[in-house]
Amino acid sequence: MAKLKIGYAPTRREGFSVQAALQYKSLIWEKLQEFDADFINIDDVNEYGMLDSEESALKAVNLFRENMVDAVFFTHCNFGTEFAQGRVGKELNKPVLLWAPQDERPAPHAVRTRDAQCGLFAAGKVFRRFNVPFTYLTSCKAEDQKFMFGMDTFLAATRVVKSFNECRILQIAPRPQAFWSVICNEGELLEQFGIEVVTITLSELVAKTKEILESGGDDYNETLEYMEQFNTSPLGDTQSVKMIAALKSAMKLFCYQNSCTAVALQCWNALQKEVGLVPCFANGLLTDEGIPVVCETDIHGAVSAVIMQAAVNETAFFADMTIRHPDNPNAELLWHCGNFPPSLARNKKEVSAGKHVLMNPCYPGVGEFELKQGNVTICRFDGDHGRYSLFIGEGKTVEGPSTHGTYVWVEVDDLNGWEYKLVTGPYIHHCSVGYGRTAHVLYEACRYIPYLKADPSNPTDREILLRLIHGSIIE
Repeated sequence: MAKLKIGYAPTRREGFSVQAALQYKSLIWEKLQEFDADFINIDDVNEYGMLDSEESALKAVNLFRENMVDAVFFTHCNFGTEFAQGRVGKELNKPVLLWAPQDERPAPHAVRTRDAQCGLFAAGKVFRRFNVPFTYLTSCKAEDQKFMFGMDTFLAATRVVKSFNECRILQIAPRPQAFWSVICNEGELLEQFGIEVVTITLSELVAKTKEILESGGDDYNETLEYMEQFNTSPLGDTQSVKMIAALKSAMKLFCYQNSCTAVALQCWNALQKEVGLVPCFANGLLTDEGIPVVCETDIHGAVSAVIMQAAVNETAFFADMTIRHPDNPNAELLWHCGNFPPSLARNKKEVSAGKHVLMNPCYPGVGEFELKQGNVTICRFDGDHGRYSLFIGEGKTVEGPSTHGTYVWVEVDDLNGWEYKLVTGPYIHHCSVGYGRTAHVLYEACRYIPYLKADPSNPTDREILLRLIHGSIIE
């Protein structure tokens, strides 16, 4: 993703020290340069470059709109002017972060210069009056780890919201007949979330794949060169390698032509009859390039993949929750036929492309490798009967039996509880997974997505709120 643009909106109120407010405005601006985002200041809205009136609020709104900011960071440099903040937040309708640097120790018998925390209470109430959802970072010093954690969380949540709002799914062919579990309501996705589904037929994909196979192209040639690092001998012939590269390039081309951010593909079984190939390895290659591809025309799965990719800000993978670990009662096999991104392999030298052992005949085109170890976050966007929620959970990878396809074993806190929540709905076995512990990011992002309820399993709602309040992941 391109860098986020964040509107920096420091605020002050008459009656408190101008000098102290300006000092903190500058101090915080310098601290913001440490984050990977572009911050837009409001120096030109008035003499002090801070929100303090209706006029300054309207100027700030226009400035932030011109710069197309993705979110707004309100900082109380002293008590602040809450109605000006409310006006900006309401007009822009973007994610909002509210914070104040911790007040200084009062000097003996001296007038306090800021009372910034006091202003936060007023601002929170006004945002509620304006129906502006906001993220609150508890008052602390700018150099505190809590500030770093809170800002990182907010930026990641903003990425999720931005990606979700720009979500446009390329659907290639209808769902396989047997997969009633991936039925979705395309109308509701558009009406409630603005998510567009662009459809093309399987014959269009096949025709473009064969065209690229014959004529080549830069992306096709680069993909072939990239695949030289993997073991492709199990495919049986070089023609299958070329077909994988052509199929990946064809899907990528259709995404660019239709401004799509993810793909939901009918991966079996008509495609195999047309090109003699399963698309799994090609799916993983395209996912590695930032365009997640999900199986069995799972539109909700594609949305889940967009969400997770934005939360971790790197490659995520799409998996089945498949079987329980034979020895660990709280571990589960995250698996799929062979579609995981090769960049996430435990040992990249052992990545191979082979044949699908569950099909008859055994078509070529699957990946065969285990994923790397680490903490993971799992999510599933799903819904029915007009209500949607986001399943959220965290776990860690563990050792387990090897198996075919692409896989990793993951231990969670209470697999029975997870199974109950997933089976009773509105979820299925498909999920998107990213490395790292980002449940709090997903939880916070749901605050800004109307009609989507955060539904955490582990950590719980309370545990996530404690992370957000205290600015750290509590073990």
